Amino acid sequence: MNANSPEPRRRGAQRTRELLNVTLDLAAEIGYKGLNIEAVARRAGVGKHTIYRRWRSITELLFDALSHVWINDLDYHTTGSVRTDLREQFLRSTHVLSTPPIGPLYRSVIAEAQTDPALRSALHTRFLATVEQRTLDRITQAQRTGELVADTNLEYAAEVLSGALYYRFLLTTRPVDEDTIDQLLDLFMAAYGTPTPNT
Repeated sequence: MNANSPEPRRRGAQRTRELLNVTLDLAAEIGYKGLNIEAVARRAGVGKHTIYRRWRSITELLFDALSHVWINDLDYHTTGSVRTDLREQFLRSTHVLSTPPIGPLYRSVIAEAQTDPALRSALHTRFLATVEQRTLDRITQAQRTGELVADTNLEYAAEVLSGALYYRFLLTTRPVDEDTIDQLLDLFMAAYGTPTPNT
């Protein structure tokens, strides 16, 4: 059978998904600090070369595994109301961050990143920057359609919107619930929303 035929490609894609799932399961059990290529290979029942053909490091493998189950939760739906879309996405991503496997594992990665510059850089590039950029894209779209005030740089606003929830989730014991999200969005809309004419 030709190596480029659909069947080998399907088997390769299936093996990749299996390795991503094994990585997530193992990381949820032992945390990022104890995770390595050898441990993933043993759990998956494959040789290390099978993993190294796909990923250069355990960090790259783990972030692909996280993206595999999480990345769609960073997307924004577009209903025509920026407040509605921000609220829906914040509720969705908060649920993902507060439940296994993402929640505990993400906390573990954040902790290790404080003393690992390479991990910290990868975390920012793969996730935090993505969160901020997608938030910025959505509020910039709202600015273009007149929902938000014009001629205002929204980059800092996107960082604050994302950062406030991550700060509360990662560094405090306070909940990230609907009331918290609503109050944050009230502040945002009061600062950047287009004034509604009095009728």
